[in-house]
Amino acid sequence: MNASEPHIIKGTDSKPLKVLATIASYLLHPVFLPILMTLVIYLVTPMSFAQYEGKLSLVFIQIGLATIFFPLLVVALLKGLGFIQSIFMRNQKERIIPLLATMMCYWWISHVFKNLDAPFILQVLLRGAYWSIIVLFICSIFFKISMHTMAAGGMLGMLIVLMIISPVSMTIPLFAGILIAGISGTARLLLGSHTQFEIWSGYILGILVMLAAYWYLI
Repeated sequence: MNASEPHIIKGTDSKPLKVLATIASYLLHPVFLPILMTLVIYLVTPMSFAQYEGKLSLVFIQIGLATIFFPLLVVALLKGLGFIQSIFMRNQKERIIPLLATMMCYWWISHVFKNLDAPFILQVLLRGAYWSIIVLFICSIFFKISMHTMAAGGMLGMLIVLMIISPVSMTIPLFAGILIAGISGTARLLLGSHTQFEIWSGYILGILVMLAAYWYLI
């Protein structure tokens, strides 16, 4: 282990648990959270998307391209060119270039939807996602942090914002969000990918950044 790398805890020795944790890590990968939260916002407050009647699919396509397709394309290219050793980017130095590229994609989609006068809650989501990448980038220069739990924290922060501004009861969605966030963090611990500090700092920063985006935009 590189002396500059933080100590990584030992994961589980159980093969079935490792398989389940790996599946959970893939399904709950941070790259999918913005589009999933856009779907949640639509399901919880469909009237927020009234202005997109007849072209809702275009909204999801645009967000999917900016937050999933292009970031994954950049990672694949970097792996192919040898700039990173693994698509999982297991150390903080490998994350810097992909995060810079992802930051640009997130800035673009946040800027586009702001200029198009998108629903407020969608602007909060995209601005918070963009700021989260900035925080991840800064943290990755100095220490490692769990991208999975930061994304999960952002999801929880978004659900808290919905609780604040939506008349719809958010009890069940918030409970489901806490459960999903718990599964994500547990999976990373079982795989030995992060220390508890990296897991919990991810949760905390994710929530705070999303709430900061809300407070900034109101």
